[in-house]
Amino acid sequence: MNIRLWPGVAIAALTVLIRIIAPLVSDGGSLVAVLAPVAGGVLILLWWLFFSRARWSERVGVVALMIVAAWATYFIVHPSIQGGFMRRMFPLFFAVPGLALALVVWAVATRRLGSGPRFAALVAIVVATCGLFVAVRTDGIKGGIPQLAWRWTPTAEERLLAQARNEPAAAAAAPAPAPDTPTPGAPPATPPKSANEPAAAAPAAAKTGEAASTPVPVKMEVRWPGFRGARRDGVVRGVEIATDWATSPPVAIWKRPIGPGWSSFAVAGEFLYTQEQRGEHEVVACYRMSTGEPVWMHKDAVRFYESNGGAGPRGTPAFSDGRIYALGATGILNALDAATGARLWSRSAVTDTGVKVSGWGISASPLVVGDLVVVAASGALAAYDRQTGDRRWIVKSTGGSFSSPHLVTAGGVPQILLIGGSGLTSVAPADGTVLWRNAWAGSPIVQPAVTPDGDILFTNSDAMGGKGTRRLAVARGADGWKVAERWTSNGLKPFFNDYVVHNGHAYGFDGNILACIDLADGKRKWKGGRYGNGQLVLLADQDLLLVVSEEGELALVKAAPDQFTEVAAKLPAIEGKTWNHPVVVGDWLFVRNGQEMAAFRLPIARRSMEEPKP
Repeated sequence: MNIRLWPGVAIAALTVLIRIIAPLVSDGGSLVAVLAPVAGGVLILLWWLFFSRARWSERVGVVALMIVAAWATYFIVHPSIQGGFMRRMFPLFFAVPGLALALVVWAVATRRLGSGPRFAALVAIVVATCGLFVAVRTDGIKGGIPQLAWRWTPTAEERLLAQARNEPAAAAAAPAPAPDTPTPGAPPATPPKSANEPAAAAPAAAKTGEAASTPVPVKMEVRWPGFRGARRDGVVRGVEIATDWATSPPVAIWKRPIGPGWSSFAVAGEFLYTQEQRGEHEVVACYRMSTGEPVWMHKDAVRFYESNGGAGPRGTPAFSDGRIYALGATGILNALDAATGARLWSRSAVTDTGVKVSGWGISASPLVVGDLVVVAASGALAAYDRQTGDRRWIVKSTGGSFSSPHLVTAGGVPQILLIGGSGLTSVAPADGTVLWRNAWAGSPIVQPAVTPDGDILFTNSDAMGGKGTRRLAVARGADGWKVAERWTSNGLKPFFNDYVVHNGHAYGFDGNILACIDLADGKRKWKGGRYGNGQLVLLADQDLLLVVSEEGELALVKAAPDQFTEVAAKLPAIEGKTWNHPVVVGDWLFVRNGQEMAAFRLPIARRSMEEPKP
């Protein structure tokens, strides 16, 4: 039998080559690397069915065997692969390319064998390929590509749980509010069974929505009150660092393992506050700033997991007046005493707003405004009395969102912004009255921003990545609010990586490459530097971007519009995929990801603020 092999071999070779090279040389190469094997697999199947010159019985029989094998394998692969890419990972990114490549190998290796041995070899290679699918899991997505590991190896979380023997003991459990059931097909969110309080927490937990016997708040210096700092703009003021990291690099003070989650830190007094997952418990944790040692942990018996991002909470706690406000991935909002972890009150934002837990979880961070704490849940807004937890107002969802509420002043009026699935919404903090909207459909993640002259910037994204940035002029007139679009640009397309505004320009991630745009017209000034899906903060006094790459590396980039300039090259900081926002407090740098956190002392050149004392 004279099978035409060269088209299949050429397609297979080209597919493998693109998969390896695309992420290294191309903007958007990760997406190409993900899609190329799918396209290659489809082309190989088309070659086999229509251009291979094999007998029709063999053509159809081979494809039928692969379909049956893939169908059977789906039910026994690891749940992370079953649920990955919204349940498309196994059929599109394992079965199609994997079995197609196996087909080419089989066709080449058995081209001179008889039909019996050829069939036996086919069964063997299909079983071996499917067995490989069963033997692996994914530890999430990095750079748009699954992070594969052997199924039987322990995860970072499992290793942490195995060695975590020195944490504060937990007292008796108290009921926690149950979030709404996720939509069918969405990643499972285990209903919470209890909220464990640290042994140091004397007050009994209150029932949902009621105030506990409130301890007297311990006064602490507010150093970084929550998500992206005091103004949620990712800007650090009052500090300058030495930039010659070849001679004076950041000094690691401590590192320690941490549970999975994409929370950043709030910093008050000598304490760090964050969220993480520990087995079946979602945790709000307090650590000592100077040593990383745990101080207390509040635990809710709930676990959120989805394959792409993994397990754990997404939001960052907020510190205010001796209290910690934390929103979990299933919508549990806790008010805790910052000194002891005692639960003061708790609500379910999902239940209160009537939304469902979205596919990537409730990802917003609480915002404290006056006597309110405001949270977002799947595009809805809810405000609570921050002392008692009583619900004050609700704004219904305009579509799924993973962005957080953002306080700005526009047209001389304080207002809360939320980027929802249908666009940007502005509401009055006092009662939740909708002031104005601007339509732009998508699946937003990052925060809006304010230009120096009071305009509003916001971005949007979809499942494929960022869509662009828009600038709005907002004014209050006699007949109401007027919102005018100045421009919409694709020069800066953040996905889930926030950007900063500085001296008339915006700096952030366009895909996985840094970019700068001019705020006057939205035109791109430069694009350069590959840091994956990392995060950054702006050292405003020094015109510097401190970048944490997706690989957990530190770098310094000049925040200037003339050209991309890397001032200090990448230095390893922490191990593992790093999507969490860094925090800078004086000369302290705190970084974390889903498996490790660390504190560094930055080399200081000059500062205009008193050095924090750990």
